[in-house]
Amino acid sequence: MVDRLRAPELRGRRWLNTGGEELSLVGLRGRIVVLDFWTFCCVNCLHVLDELRPLEQEFADSLVIIGVHSPKFEHEGRPEAVEAAVERYAVHHPVLDDPDLVTWDAYTARAWPTLVVIDPEGYIVGQMSGEGHGPGIASLVRELIGEHSARGTLRQGDSPYVPPSSDSTQFRFPGKAVPLGDGGFVVSDTAHHQIVLLESDLRTERARFGGPEVFEEPQGVCVLPSDAAERLGYDLLVADTVNHRIASIRLSDGRIRTEAGTGEQLRERSGGGAAHKQPLSSPWDIVWWLDRAVIEMAGTHQLWALHLATEPENNTVAVLAGTSAEGLRDGAADEAWLAQPSGLAVSASGDRVWIVDSETSALRSIVVDDNGFRLETHIGEGLFDFGFVDGVRSQARMQHPLGVAEAADGTVLVADTYNGAIRRFDPVTQVLSTALTGLSEPSDVLPLDDGLIVVESSAHRVDRMRLPATAAAEGGAGRVRRSATQIAPGAVELVVHFEPPAGQKLDDRYGDPTMLMVSSTPDSLIRSGGGRATGLARALDLDSSVGDGVLHISVRAAACDASGPDGEVPEHAACHLYQQDWGIPVRLEAGADAVLDLHLRGV
Repeated sequence: MVDRLRAPELRGRRWLNTGGEELSLVGLRGRIVVLDFWTFCCVNCLHVLDELRPLEQEFADSLVIIGVHSPKFEHEGRPEAVEAAVERYAVHHPVLDDPDLVTWDAYTARAWPTLVVIDPEGYIVGQMSGEGHGPGIASLVRELIGEHSARGTLRQGDSPYVPPSSDSTQFRFPGKAVPLGDGGFVVSDTAHHQIVLLESDLRTERARFGGPEVFEEPQGVCVLPSDAAERLGYDLLVADTVNHRIASIRLSDGRIRTEAGTGEQLRERSGGGAAHKQPLSSPWDIVWWLDRAVIEMAGTHQLWALHLATEPENNTVAVLAGTSAEGLRDGAADEAWLAQPSGLAVSASGDRVWIVDSETSALRSIVVDDNGFRLETHIGEGLFDFGFVDGVRSQARMQHPLGVAEAADGTVLVADTYNGAIRRFDPVTQVLSTALTGLSEPSDVLPLDDGLIVVESSAHRVDRMRLPATAAAEGGAGRVRRSATQIAPGAVELVVHFEPPAGQKLDDRYGDPTMLMVSSTPDSLIRSGGGRATGLARALDLDSSVGDGVLHISVRAAACDASGPDGEVPEHAACHLYQQDWGIPVRLEAGADAVLDLHLRGV
């Protein structure tokens, strides 16, 4: 007999999307509840929002989905920022604003996203981390509906969701802006799901392309060089982020065509080959470099290269940089780590591409030399370090930047999004300074001879601005407020729990269908047990002299539909990939637990 665990009550600062009503698990008794612990900086959390939408429709009278917004960055704890994110990402269920991580801690969440399933009697029946759990949750909900209908403990009814009001503006959460060669500009009007051509006044519209039936939350836009445009027969490339594709637009007639991606999200975190057969994962920005399109694949923490042919079926893609591990590690491009790269800019000399790595609050670049492509970090320390500080690299801090551009004088401008600022980095002196403050989530910046164009995403506008005579950073250094996990030094057992959904099983016909990759920051934290290997458990030896650090853990498990007469996996069964990355801050303490339990999926 397994003891059932009563779900802790939901406590936070306030409720959104409920019309002012406060919800409680007691009041929801009789309904199936799914808690989605998310934070709006996290691309994996945004993927899960999309995975949950079909469940909201299918089980509308039995299931209540509640978002628990537990912030990573300081900015994400601000009330107005949470409200904007709920609208920006079309969250159509109640959201508990949990800025102090009270409910996060009550449920011992360790990763964004974490999902918890609560049955109609108020007991936890499932907990899982990462993406890809939509079908499994749907299967569990069906089981719970059948069980509790039979027992008379299921209470059906309308959702407690109450939609908020929204203003009408020319742009809605615009993402990126790029110049046309004739003085006009192209803007991704992200929440309107359109690409807009503007005159030089930034108000008069020449044309709009797309709409919800064509694009979904487009971000980066690339204007092709004239010779490439003539050869290829179109003018723009668009990172169609939520549709997981790269599209092209021909301005002469408005034709929109897919150049890369299948419309499905990439789960394998690797790939290459024919672009039309290769799934992508949240492409966020795109530039033209070395006769190819370079794509920030935010969903897999990588850069990809897209080689374009005159016939789209001959387009090819390949990973350019990043192993898919989330973090900050320089060096050879195929060994480096990135963390949700979200802005690109080609240097004037063409010898490098500037990158803003949003989850490490970093400014980085990729260069090519005789030894191939390599990544360098200019500002940034790691996944949990951020702030608003000017100075040299060891001092300077940013907070989740999303845009970057190189100015005529060779300095690099950064849209320091969560600090509401434009920062300036001097590659010669290696010093970061502040150029402009008081902005509303700037997501891109373009330098002009007499000032800047800034995309103020949460202010729903694209404006020219002049730089003040002086400006300064307005805060200090900070770290993510998430509590460090205390763990024993020396021998530690890492165990990732995974229970396939009903009707699925781990398929070991061709070997172990799991993969566990473990590393740390600093590297010296792990004396042995790091690296990549099959299996869901690992013996680690942690160096007591290090004290504090971060464990980086990536896991994958493949489960297939077991539909044979004896529950075996048939030859051509449908298979499903479950995966998650954890960056877990740890503190080594004598006497602490020597087992680290993580849940990829547990019931």
